[in-house]
Amino acid sequence: MQSLYKQASLNHRRDEESNNQTLASPPYSPKTLKHPRSLPRSISYLIKEQRLLFILVGILIGSTFFILQPSLTHLSSDAYVSSPTPRTYSFVESVTNREQVSYSNSRNYGSVAGKVGRVPVGIGRRRLRIVVTGGGGFVGSHLVDKLIARGDDVIVIDNFFTGRKENVMHHFGNPRFELIRHDVVEPILLEVDQIYHLACPASPVHYKYNPTNVMGTLNMLGLAKRIGARFLLTSTSEVYGDPLQHPQKETYWGNVNPIGVRSCYDEGKRTAETLTMDYHRGADVEVRIARIFNTYGPRMCLDDGRVVSNFVAQAIRKQPLTVYGDGKQTRSFQYVSDLVDGLVALMEGEHVGPFNLGNPGEFTMLELAEVVKEVIDPSARIEFRPNTADDPHKRKPDITRAKELLNWEPKISLRDGLPRMVTDFQNRILNENEGKGL
Repeated sequence: MQSLYKQASLNHRRDEESNNQTLASPPYSPKTLKHPRSLPRSISYLIKEQRLLFILVGILIGSTFFILQPSLTHLSSDAYVSSPTPRTYSFVESVTNREQVSYSNSRNYGSVAGKVGRVPVGIGRRRLRIVVTGGGGFVGSHLVDKLIARGDDVIVIDNFFTGRKENVMHHFGNPRFELIRHDVVEPILLEVDQIYHLACPASPVHYKYNPTNVMGTLNMLGLAKRIGARFLLTSTSEVYGDPLQHPQKETYWGNVNPIGVRSCYDEGKRTAETLTMDYHRGADVEVRIARIFNTYGPRMCLDDGRVVSNFVAQAIRKQPLTVYGDGKQTRSFQYVSDLVDGLVALMEGEHVGPFNLGNPGEFTMLELAEVVKEVIDPSARIEFRPNTADDPHKRKPDITRAKELLNWEPKISLRDGLPRMVTDFQNRILNENEGKGL
């Protein structure tokens, strides 16, 4: 009984303490939710705190940027790619330094896997990887200068039979330039977008000693087929032989002696054109064919047997100018920058060719000798010698197709271009004489 009484007393005490605590603390009531602000109060807040002003200024700045951005991109692109003058080639020549050649690209083109099209505003041109066979030679080195200047990666392949390292040494150290000493008569494996095939001795002194047209072209065409590159063959006006048509159009099949002393070059280039077209038709290789006429300029070989380099070197060395035959045979002479512009226009265009790339201005050998005398040494004398076998009597390109389809024609006249070549030859002959102790 006592234990039950104690338990009841304890429970009663606990109930009293619980009631006291309840009376001491206020009763719980949930917190009332705030009602959302009305629209007038929100607008009043924005105006009072000047938030609306900040929003409007932000919208104005953003709109201005998006309106002006395409125009600024277009202007910067034009400033990088375009030249302010119609001529897209300039020379800077110095007595102490070899001529440095700079070019500017007059069109904003893009290319993907050899497919060319106009680049939309605001999108940069894709850098191409290009191989130039014979890139250490006269024409090849000037082509390399142009490609490097426009921002492409260039690989030069040359065995230096007629080329010189000095022609490209100003690119040494440039990460976008590579030089491979290699003879194209042997295969080579590369990954490139475009192939400019210039490797071939072009003067009688050299091509009679080492004819390389056919095998080199075959190997480069095989490379283009394997990797899907666009291929450009530099053929020659010699495919017309001693022409019976004057001036020569691309549709003329020529008049070539297949067993003559020049046939290793003439027929070799004709065969190279045949191979190029067979790969185009049979293997779907993208090809371009250029038929190059007489070209002159800095970096030509001093003693390669070609008429312009012969006359200039002889006049500087105070030797008689040797004219073969009666001197009435004609040639057309283009400056090297004009040719390089034509080659690039052909490669970037959509037409296979062949295209004549030359200057239609026609000179007899005697007229050329007189121009050289006028520029270098009026006292120089002319010496006549027997003519060589199979020497063409007339040579003049019809460049109508190049004008219409490539929008190309030469711009530099013989009298304007010859002094630039003379400066280069004078420096090199001076160094040559100093090396001999003269």
